[in-house]
Amino acid sequence: MRPIPTLALLILLTAGNAAATGWMDRLRGSEATDPVILISIDSFHPDYLDRGLTPTLQALADDGVRARWMTPSFPSKTFPNHYSIVTGLVPDHHGIVDNNMIDAELGRFTLQNRDAVGDGRWWQGEPIWVTAQRQKLRTATLFWPGSEAAIGGVRPDDWSPFDAAFGLDARIDRVLGWLDRSPRRRPHFITLYFEQVDASGHLHGPDSPQIEAAMVAVDNALKRLVEGLESRGLRDRVNLVIVSDHGMAELDEDKVIVVEDVVDSSWVEIVSLSEIPSFNPKPGHDADAAAALLTPLDGMTCHRKADLPPDWNYGSHARVPAYVCLLEEGWRIRRRESFNPWQAVNVNKGAHGYDPQSPSMRALFVANGPAFKTGLLVEPLQNIHVYPLLAHLLGITAAPNDGDAAVTAPMLAPAPSGMSDQKSVQP
Repeated sequence: MRPIPTLALLILLTAGNAAATGWMDRLRGSEATDPVILISIDSFHPDYLDRGLTPTLQALADDGVRARWMTPSFPSKTFPNHYSIVTGLVPDHHGIVDNNMIDAELGRFTLQNRDAVGDGRWWQGEPIWVTAQRQKLRTATLFWPGSEAAIGGVRPDDWSPFDAAFGLDARIDRVLGWLDRSPRRRPHFITLYFEQVDASGHLHGPDSPQIEAAMVAVDNALKRLVEGLESRGLRDRVNLVIVSDHGMAELDEDKVIVVEDVVDSSWVEIVSLSEIPSFNPKPGHDADAAAALLTPLDGMTCHRKADLPPDWNYGSHARVPAYVCLLEEGWRIRRRESFNPWQAVNVNKGAHGYDPQSPSMRALFVANGPAFKTGLLVEPLQNIHVYPLLAHLLGITAAPNDGDAAVTAPMLAPAPSGMSDQKSVQP
């Protein structure tokens, strides 16, 4: 057998070491990083904790960190805020500027348009699962807005299209199943989403028996999760970050705006009819649209895109329409003849999307796990600060974002003596 030349042997060894290093880095990450589970309870107002219906969530708050509230980004809608939480960017910077949008190249985006929801071109910025994937960590998402798309060409290792029929127990079992994997395949970062409180709040109102039943059901799911972690010996290794995207307000059935009474449909294209109605003027009708929309109106105030209030941090993105309005709390807007059930009088009892500074729009923030202090109540924070916190928990470098890790630093427990911020290797 002829000897391998020295240079060729060196190349083979280098290539082999590089492949082994990549594999070992991924394995080492599984052992070195405590798993992080980000949980959203859509529309859960922080004051709901005070109703005494959610003992598991209350215990996690009491034994961990609770913010007085978390402030949504504008607009206080589901998709924009869920994506702000995982990117650290305000909607004006990450491009999901509303639940309903129009893009000059991509067309129209709605929550019901599965092709648009799954098209990564809509989703700008870098969500935490992409940041983690690019730094050799494994991720798994269960129904988080944005997770159905390949963003920057990257998907979570595990993901599922949203399915409301996928029950609460099944969701918890899916998460626990991920954690049951071998260290090499176990996700470092997991998302979990519950829509039940939001759905009940819309249909029945924030003070209804139905929304309280939804709170109990979600809390029972959290109990199943905590007990599952305990039975696996993971309770003191997993960090839980539990949030909501916004709160919920009671609708007044007498406060209804009919859009045709405000502006002629031949003058404008309606981009969105919600608590943040928005319009683009049709060619030749900008003056007509301005005269109609900028006139003082009962229950609604409209602005040109260039004149939006500075504290909204909204209006620079190309997808923000030419005219953006905001309803006063308790009001709804609909078409005269055709409207969907969410806009119908005497059907929906609750809504969100109002001014994010309104007390009724406040969101939840609770964190519990080995990385966090216990029994700590902190001042309100904006939801863009969650992303840099998640990056810190995972021991990875955050992508550019609008958040500030210093905001959440006081929540963190001191690292054990002799340890750096990066978690020690677990046996």
